[in-house]
Order: sequence, then structure tokens, then C-alpha cells
Amino acid sequence: MTDRPVLKIEGFSKHFNLHEQDKLIPSSHNVNLEVFSGRLTALVGPTGSGKSSVLNGIYRTYLPSSGRILYTTTKGHMIDLAQADEHQILELRRKEIGFVTQFLRFLPRKPTEDVVAEPLYQKGVSQTEGRKLARELLAALNVPEQLWSISPATFSGGEKQRVNLARGLISIPRLLLLDEPTASLDATTTDLVIGLIERLKDDGVAILAIFHHPELVKRIADDVVELSPPLIAANTDTELNP
Repeated sequence: MTDRPVLKIEGFSKHFNLHEQDKLIPSSHNVNLEVFSGRLTALVGPTGSGKSSVLNGIYRTYLPSSGRILYTTTKGHMIDLAQADEHQILELRRKEIGFVTQFLRFLPRKPTEDVVAEPLYQKGVSQTEGRKLARELLAALNVPEQLWSISPATFSGGEKQRVNLARGLISIPRLLLLDEPTASLDATTTDLVIGLIERLKDDGVAILAIFHHPELVKRIADDVVELSPPLIAANTDTELNP
């Protein structure tokens, strides 16, 4: 572990404004954490504490309400993801930051091997090489070979989750965000996923993750950050309590 974190979050908060009801719905409040190369930081806390909101804020699925998200690039430049422009965010997603969500998104009729290899294609990897690496990862996650050349549209939830994981892991990002990556998987496949995550840590990937089962946190996390549920503000003029 180096002294300088790949990611440092200071005072991150996110709330949603329900204009029709004149309410602020807080999701995350005053989150502070650090993520280091080769280590996994686990976000824990009860439902409603905003764990997924933190990951979505880092990936800029939406803008945080307040706080700083300081990311150190491969070249050593520090960028506040909360303030970065859309071009910077798209470049970081393409080259350095990966996100495995709970939902698999893909173009209709696209073969599974190409869905998995898409992050490599975006980096200029050929289709031949991309498919080769995708097949290796799909095999490692026990996705049946007869499924590789067809669309994942009709796959089971567990199969889609494995495809989603393969796509998120294939490019070996500098920072990897994982939102309950093993939630739909059986014990055997979960062990395979944990093994792949450990390999990524060995490769120096910085990982921020949410896990469904506390025993997985104990098993794989190097650092743990616990979030508490924020109080709900009554209306848009009400201050969120610290």
C-alpha cells in the first residue's frame, strides 16, 4: 500500500429533491473514506444509509449534493470527480474507473462475448483478442460455453450477474467499484469471484465495494467504512442534520 490513496472522499453527501412534495430525501451524508492501490475498502451500513449512492456519485451517474471526490489518475494528477467535466468523466470511465452494478445493460442481440469485451474494444483492443480474453473470463466464472455467442437477454439472474462481473473485471481498471457483485450467485461461484477480486488486488487495483453478506466483508475487505442512515428533511427549506 502506498501512502497516497487512489481515491479520497471528503464530506460527500447526496440528497434527492422531490419538488412535487416539497421534500429533500437524503441518501448519503458526510461520508469520508480512502481507497488504496491493492486494497479493498468495504462500505457497510443499514438499508437507506446511501452505500450505492456513494458509488454512483464517484462514477458520476449523478452529481453529489456536496463534498469532494478526489481521484488520482495513472499519471499522478488529482481530479475532483464532483467538479470534473463530462469529457473527463467519460475518459476516466473508458480508461481507469470500472463499475459493476447490480444490473446488466447491453445492446439487443449482441453476443455475450462482445458484451464482456466491450471495455477492451473501447481501449483499442482487436475483436479477436477481446473475444479471447472474454472467453477466458467467462470460463473462469463458469458461464457455459454455449452461451458465449448469444445475447444475454434470456439469461437467468445469476448468469447475467456473472456476465456483468466479467465485463467489469476484464479491463483491470485502476479503480473498481463493486455494488453487491455476489448477490445473485451461489456459494461456488461466489468463491470464484472472490478469487478473481483477490487477483485484482494483487495487480494493484484499488477497490471500493458493497457486499450483501457480512461474512464476505470479513473475508475479503482490508478496510471497512460504516455509513449511518441520514435523517429525512421535511421540506426543501429544512437543513439536513449532520
